Amino acid sequence: QFSEKTYQIKGGQKSCSNVFSMFEQSQIQEFKEAFGCIDQDRDGVIKKQDLKETYAQLGKLNVKDEELDEMLNEGKGPINFTVFLTLFGEKLNGTDPEDTILAAFKLFDPNGTGFVNKDEFRRLLMNQADKFTADEVDQAFALAPIDPTGNIDYKSLCYIITHGDEKEES
Repeated sequence: QFSEKTYQIKGGQKSCSNVFSMFEQSQIQEFKEAFGCIDQDRDGVIKKQDLKETYAQLGKLNVKDEELDEMLNEGKGPINFTVFLTLFGEKLNGTDPEDTILAAFKLFDPNGTGFVNKDEFRRLLMNQADKFTADEVDQAFALAPIDPTGNIDYKSLCYIITHGDEKEES
């Protein structure tokens, strides 16, 4: 698996080697974890069924095939990790950290409400990728603007993350 990716990088495709230099190692690791979460069947390629299952886990069951095809067509071929990273590189090039964080939260807000459910988000943080402990989730939620129905206003949270919290500075 690793040697295959190494070969793709060394295979003379300039775009591949450039895309890895666009990100820090820690960012590449985070993208790798995100890729792993989306690649449901763990075959190293994101396909329509992987996207359907990922959306289903996030509570969006009625994603149109056309939407999924549109996403997959952005890769102009099979979406392996290198292509995935390239797509994000193109999308994130020239964005500020706040936009990047907002884009990440929007993945968990398929209906575009501006909110993510606190309990569902807690479950994801504790069960996916870099599994958070309960204490780490509590720390992360300490500054989060959470409404009475248990939803996190992630646009406000992004502002707090990138600009600091007034309450902290007093």
